[in-house]
Amino acid sequence: MKPLTESQIRASFVNCSKGEAKRLNVLRDLSAQPWDDLDYLGWTDPQAPARRYLVAPVDGATYGMVLRINEASVGAARKSMCSLCITVRSGGVSLMVAPRAGKAGQQGNSVGTYICSDLACSLYVRGKLRTGTPGMHETLSVEQRIERLVGNLESFVAKVRS
Repeated sequence: MKPLTESQIRASFVNCSKGEAKRLNVLRDLSAQPWDDLDYLGWTDPQAPARRYLVAPVDGATYGMVLRINEASVGAARKSMCSLCITVRSGGVSLMVAPRAGKAGQQGNSVGTYICSDLACSLYVRGKLRTGTPGMHETLSVEQRIERLVGNLESFVAKVRS
């Protein structure tokens, strides 16, 4: 992923108003992010832990999304699988819900999927982080796992945008 500036990130949000995008808490340490190892940028709002943000490059454009989680589900000890990176974790996957973009979102429609609670799928796929949970043995290469993550991410972004 190419490094993004704060203004690029704010301008990318598709499922909130421009005013909300101006007020959201963007990461302060953008220059410290491992951009070369990221397929998307994700973070938790420090002032509202149930709110997460995900910014992803798709087809040459950048799309940002506001996500909400049920805080009670974070840290739950049951094993779950992330729908993006297909990583199995004990207590590290949450149902994240994104309001749909446009009129559908204004009417209250949303899209949900299970995602790693820390939004670090890119690092798990590359082996830069470990889940601490024995997972499935995969025969896919790291490049193939990255392709799968990107495909799943693009599908989720398309659902939010439509």
